[in-house]
Amino acid sequence: MKYSELEDGILQLIVDATEDSVRAFGEETVTRLVRPELLRGAAEDELTEEARAALTTACANVLTISAPELRDALATIYAGILIDDDLDTGVLTAITALAHWKSYLEQNRRGELYELAIRSVEDVDHEVSADLDDILATAEMAAEYERIRRLLAPGTT
Repeated sequence: MKYSELEDGILQLIVDATEDSVRAFGEETVTRLVRPELLRGAAEDELTEEARAALTTACANVLTISAPELRDALATIYAGILIDDDLDTGVLTAITALAHWKSYLEQNRRGELYELAIRSVEDVDHEVSADLDDILATAEMAAEYERIRRLLAPGTT
């Protein structure tokens, strides 16, 4: 499967999914994308102490924090980024996931969950360097696609 086919397939799964499936998928995926080990690679000079604390707290409480609280945390994080580029990949993944989750909580737009799905695929790709012409060739990428399918279309394999 080519990468573009994977993207199309994920989009269709999100469009066709029930509200309960979409929510379960979003919760599991955002939790995966803000896991503590992603934050360990951050250099001290990337974020202010206040931003690092806001990021850690938001990630730890991602499923219980309200959209306004998450908006405030993201504002603190953005204001506390100390570098112009090359932010640690794990930190960038977590911040991006929080931003998409906040937008989903505020607007209930499935497009935000599509973005979370793509960030999750990219996270796996970062670990295994998947082939874009045969994106499911690695066991890790095939497992991630199956996780997405299982959550969005329960009963299919």
